Amino acid sequence: MVQFVHPSREDITLAGVLAALADPMRLRIVKSLLAQGDCMSCAEAAPCPGMAKSTLSNHFRVLREAGLIQTSKKGVEHRNVVREADINARFPKLLKTILGYPE
Repeated sequence: MVQFVHPSREDITLAGVLAALADPMRLRIVKSLLAQGDCMSCAEAAPCPGMAKSTLSNHFRVLREAGLIQTSKKGVEHRNVVREADINARFPKLLKTILGYPE
């Protein structure tokens, strides 16, 4: 069984979040996940359909280990959702600021 690493809310660091979002593709993935308003599979979340699965998996791993997303397995799919409440609890308004959302 696949076991995913998800840091606790208290273990999410500003440096980790910023490093994960510094990559343009990971930033696009987070924006895509937030725009959906629901969790979706890695394949659905990828704003770049031609990307190799191994590269895409690595992007999701980095986001997950930084505490930005929660991944669960449903059948053969990996479902992802942004941990918006946890990020906002640790760093209020950070996601809105980085993603350029209005107040």
